[in-house]
Amino acid sequence: MSQIRTRSGGRASRRALRSAPNVTMLPGLRNTLPWCEIMDGSKVERIDAASMDILENVGVVFRDDIALADWKAAGAKVVGETVYLDRGLVRDLISTIPSDFTYHARDPHKNVRLGGRHSIFVPMTGAPFLRDLEDVRRNPTLDDLAMFHKLSHMMPSLHSSAHHIVEPYDHPISHRHLRITYSSMKHSDKTFMGMTTSPKNAEDVMDMCAILFGEEFMEDHPVTTGNCNGNSPLVWDETMLGAMRAFSKRNQPVLCSPFVLGGANTPVSVAASVAQLNAEALSALAYTQVIRRSAPAIYGHYLSTVSMKSGAPMAGTPEISMMNFMIGQMARYYGVPWRTSNTLGGAKTFDAQAGYESATTLSAVMHAGANYIWHSAGWNEAGMHCSVAKFVVDAEQCAMAYRMAEGLKWHDFEVALAAVPDVGPGGHYLGHPHTQENFQTAFFMPDLFDNNSIEQWQAEGSKEITERALAHAVNLLATYEEPKLDEAVDEALHDYIARREHEIPAADALNQDY
Repeated sequence: MSQIRTRSGGRASRRALRSAPNVTMLPGLRNTLPWCEIMDGSKVERIDAASMDILENVGVVFRDDIALADWKAAGAKVVGETVYLDRGLVRDLISTIPSDFTYHARDPHKNVRLGGRHSIFVPMTGAPFLRDLEDVRRNPTLDDLAMFHKLSHMMPSLHSSAHHIVEPYDHPISHRHLRITYSSMKHSDKTFMGMTTSPKNAEDVMDMCAILFGEEFMEDHPVTTGNCNGNSPLVWDETMLGAMRAFSKRNQPVLCSPFVLGGANTPVSVAASVAQLNAEALSALAYTQVIRRSAPAIYGHYLSTVSMKSGAPMAGTPEISMMNFMIGQMARYYGVPWRTSNTLGGAKTFDAQAGYESATTLSAVMHAGANYIWHSAGWNEAGMHCSVAKFVVDAEQCAMAYRMAEGLKWHDFEVALAAVPDVGPGGHYLGHPHTQENFQTAFFMPDLFDNNSIEQWQAEGSKEITERALAHAVNLLATYEEPKLDEAVDEALHDYIARREHEIPAADALNQDY
């Protein structure tokens, strides 16, 4: 009897193993797809020349006394808050930005390379609302943020847990960056992003990273990512520049990201918008090298076009795809990694519009050759909410794009071809040994799409994609296993957070900054 029970338990264990979700992170993507380059060499040089003319003759406003002093010391012409950048100076500075580097995660097996053909998928951030596990739109909490960090940890195609995927409204704004950073570190051992909501907040993030990884280790190893948004047109403010200094001084990469609303804060022209954006990005990239030569930096942007009917930002438009293709070419022209936004949607629910917008953007991003592929899961309603259902479906779409971008696999070509004479005319391959051995891996089989007959779909409850996705998220979370922090490191992080929360005045109201 004992032998029978053991064998039965073994079968049960094997069944559980087969049905358990695969949460093993995919390695960083090496994108083998041909790049879609819609400009010939003369057009690339034309954009470059126009951007350099903007930098030299229009100038960029740096609303920060430290940055203005830095630029004067670097030899730039400074008039008031406007910096006029000579193209020779800009080219010299950006030439020292590494063309690629490796992010080091808490789990070294999850280190990922960035630059050239090496790319990573990063979930969305910054949503003031979420659509939760019941598809209810509401204000998020710290527990909701933890949920998204857990899902990020478990989705194979996501290489990062990002930072504030949703805003935790149950904590004062002045303390949120500490809790957000800890949540990123605690619930996943992938690389993550660091808050840049103020210079001091960015310094706190750097201090927490030093606790987790070690100060000396950070000197030579990128471990996190900051994002610094420009104020288009042609302005960088004190908050972003101070945060940029906090990251670049510690040799940590920043995304230098003009915030483009095409037709509103750029000319109503694709080519002219890219020329302005390029000038803005170059000015920030150059400044990272004024702060610290050879510090890693990433050519960034946020792209949207504006509806001339309503003034609202749009997603998935053909012009956004064209701008991504152009920006990819410009970043490669300068030899720097670049960031884009992915799977964006303006729809209010996870509907067909959201799917079409996201798929259009994802396809363009992959063919543009982007490296840091941000907002890859959950973004909807122009970033106003993160949808749990869309989050897990977007992540599966990224896995499908990953498979496509890996390119053709020839390892079994001769063996598979040998099945043709075995089957012969009029036969089928379902029972052939090669099919039996390879059917699970030969073609990508989505978990969240339904490809059954309508009769079977109806028999199973006629569940549409949102319902299936939410059930999948619930099942994933039920199997989540926390990648435990080292106890001494965890204690040090808690001590740091407690000290800083004591030092930082918490606003009386949770929605009031300090």
